Amino acid sequence: MSYVVFATLLILAAGGIFSLYRQLQMLQQNSYFPSRYFGWLKQSYTIELAITAVLYCAISFCLMNRAEIPALIMAVILSAVRLYLNIKTHKASIKKLVFTARIKRLYITAVLLLGILIFVYFLNYYSVAGNICRTFCLLLSIVTPVMTILVWAVTYPIEKLVSRWYINDAKKILAAHKNLTVIGVTGSYGKTTTKFILNRILSEKFNTVCTPQSFNTPMGVVRTVRGHIKPQTQIFVCEMGAKNVGDIKEICDIAHPDYGIITSVGEQHLDTFKSVRNVYKTKFELADAVRQKGGVTLANIDSEGIAARADSRQDVVYFGTDTKYSAKNIFCSDEGTVFDLCLDGDTFTVSTKLLGFHSVTDILAAAAMAHILGVGSDDIKFAISTLKPTEHRLELKPHINGSLLIDDAYNSNPEGCLEAVRVLGSFKNRKRVIVTPGLIELGEREYDCNYALGLEATKHCDVIILVGKNRSKPMRDAIETTDFNRDNVYVVSSFKEAMEIYNPMANAGSVVLLENDLPDNYLD
Repeated sequence: MSYVVFATLLILAAGGIFSLYRQLQMLQQNSYFPSRYFGWLKQSYTIELAITAVLYCAISFCLMNRAEIPALIMAVILSAVRLYLNIKTHKASIKKLVFTARIKRLYITAVLLLGILIFVYFLNYYSVAGNICRTFCLLLSIVTPVMTILVWAVTYPIEKLVSRWYINDAKKILAAHKNLTVIGVTGSYGKTTTKFILNRILSEKFNTVCTPQSFNTPMGVVRTVRGHIKPQTQIFVCEMGAKNVGDIKEICDIAHPDYGIITSVGEQHLDTFKSVRNVYKTKFELADAVRQKGGVTLANIDSEGIAARADSRQDVVYFGTDTKYSAKNIFCSDEGTVFDLCLDGDTFTVSTKLLGFHSVTDILAAAAMAHILGVGSDDIKFAISTLKPTEHRLELKPHINGSLLIDDAYNSNPEGCLEAVRVLGSFKNRKRVIVTPGLIELGEREYDCNYALGLEATKHCDVIILVGKNRSKPMRDAIETTDFNRDNVYVVSSFKEAMEIYNPMANAGSVVLLENDLPDNYLD
C-alpha cells in the first residue's frame, strides 16, 4: 500500500470535517430541511461547489495515474485553506453554528463514515472494494455538501426517534399538571412581544412560565416544558410559530392550549405558505384546538388578514377597533406611548416605554387575555408601566459616541418593518440612519414589500445603508424614484461594513435603526 495515498486520504478527511462547519451552519439555519439547504446551495454556493468538484476530479485523476505527490500537495493546500476559511467563517458569522446534540451527532457520523472508508481501504487497498472506498472518501471529503446530505440522511431516523421520545416525555409532564392553564400565542408578527407582555402581566397574580426567546417550534416548546414547568406552575404561555400548514396543529397536539391569542395574519413566510389564506388557516389551527377545550381565543380585528375573514369565525373574541377590548387616545413619541385601555367596560389610562403603534396592539392583546383570566386593572396598569422592550424588537439602547440604537433585528414582517421606520422618523431632532437588508421569505411578494420599505425609508431617514448588493435591489429601485440625496445612500456586503460607515457619523445627535438582521444564509 502507498502511504502517500493513505496520508492524502487522512488529510482530505480532516479538511472535509473542517469544511462541514459552514455546511452544517447553513443546514441548521435552514431548520435542517434539505430543500431549504439546497436553496442556499443554489443561491450562494455554486462557485465553491464548482471549485470543489474540479478539485475532486483533479485529485482523483492524479491518484488513478499514480501521481501521488501532486495529489498529496493539493490535499495539504486544500485542507489548510479550509481550516483558514473555517476560522474566518466562525468569526464573521452573524449567527454562528450552535453545537447542539444534533450537530454533534452529525459530526460524529461524518467522522465514522470517513473513518470506515479509510479503514476498509487500508485493509483492501489493491481490491475493487478498496478503490471504491478511496473514491467515496475523496468525494465526501472534497465535495462536502454531499457529505452533509449523507450524514443528515443517515441520522434522520435517529433524530425522529429522539424527537418522539422528548415529545412523549413533555406530554406526560403536561398531563401530570391537572390544574395547569396553557395559553397559545401565534400570529404573523407580534407573537413574541405579546407573549412576554402577557407573561409579565399574569405574573402579578399567577406563577407563570413562558417559552423563552423565539422557542416557537415543536421541539422548542418541548424543551421549555421539560426544563421549566414545575409543580407550582399555574400558567404556561406558549408561543407557536409556523412556516407550513399544520405546524400550529402539531404544537397544539403537544401543549393542548386552553386559551389562545392570534396577533395577526399577513404576508409572512409566503415562500412556503404560498398564500395569505394558508397563513390564516394555519394560525387559526390554534382557535380550533382551543375550541375543543371550551376556552377563549382572542384575535386581532385590526389585522387585515383576520378582518377580511372575520365573518367565517364566530368562535373567537375579537380585540381592536370598535370592540369591547380596544385602545383609544393613543399618543406615541420617541419616549414611549400613552393610551386609554378599554377592557370590556373597564377603562383606564396606561403608559409604557415601548415604542410604536404596534406595541399598543401587543399590550392590548395581552391585557385583554389577563382581564379574562381575572387579573385586576391596577395590576395590569402597573405591569404595563414596568414593561421593557423585547430583545431585538424596537429595543432602544445607548450606542457609541452618545448616539442611540433602535434594535429591531428580529423584525421580519412587512407591516412591522414599516412601523419601525416610522418610529425612527419620530426622532425629529436627530440624524436618522437605517441599516437593513430588507425582507425575506415572502415569495412573489418579496420585491414589492422591499420596494415599499425603500420608499418608506426615504420619508423618515436621513441616511440609508443597505446590506446585500443583490438583495437590496428592490429598495434601491424605490429610492431611485424619489429625490432622496444619493450621497446618503450606501450599499454594503455585510453588517460589519454598514457599521463602519455609520460609526464615524455617530454622535449625541444621531440614531440608527438596525432593521431585520438576517442570518448568513440570506445575505448576498
